[in-house]
Amino acid sequence: MVSFTDDERDAVYKTIYARRDIRRFRDDPIPEAVLERLIQAAHHAPSVGFSQPWDLVVVRDDETKAEIAEIADRAIAAAREGYKEPTRSEFAALKLEGIRESPINICVTCDPTRGAPHVLGRSSMKRTDVYSTCLAVQNLWLAARAEGVGVGWVSVLYPSELQAVLEIPPHVKPVAYLCLGYPEDGFPEEPVLQQEGWRERIDVDALVHEDHWEGDQSTGATDGAR
Repeated sequence: MVSFTDDERDAVYKTIYARRDIRRFRDDPIPEAVLERLIQAAHHAPSVGFSQPWDLVVVRDDETKAEIAEIADRAIAAAREGYKEPTRSEFAALKLEGIRESPINICVTCDPTRGAPHVLGRSSMKRTDVYSTCLAVQNLWLAARAEGVGVGWVSVLYPSELQAVLEIPPHVKPVAYLCLGYPEDGFPEEPVLQQEGWRERIDVDALVHEDHWEGDQSTGATDGAR
């Protein structure tokens, strides 16, 4: 049985609490040995029915990154129009991706047919393939933080267009597009969006319920001002 010393246990929590979504990167390359460790960490994520539904598309080519960055530019512009002032201007001031700057991009995908039609544990909760893929993303992200590598999740993309650029088969779905590189200004003390005043961390006491759902249905987790 694997056991942990107090220092090793504390290091796990330190990595969790120090993880950040990084948007600004230096152009220093990520050593191949480090990248391989990150990929192995992703691949050792838990998955329902041990289905391992993920694939990882590693993107290094500048032209490919530029194509994907153009998709993000259009998606960000469209999202900006959904806000009213002054939030629109606040949104416009945020840096939401580092696709061109980061030395490595990784698209993490989900193949719902892997192990199908009978994936153990997925008969009643069909989306556990996607949930499992998200655990692979988190494993990679935490391992990257421990390695001093920054990760940024770019969600402002049109999935079908991303799929076409990367030639991902139609039945395989992009789940996360990640930018990887060494942070330009180090890792901030707080999440970037908290630092920028976009959102505050929700009090965990508002999100924990005992035995049944208690109190206000919203639990204070929504921000009606935005």
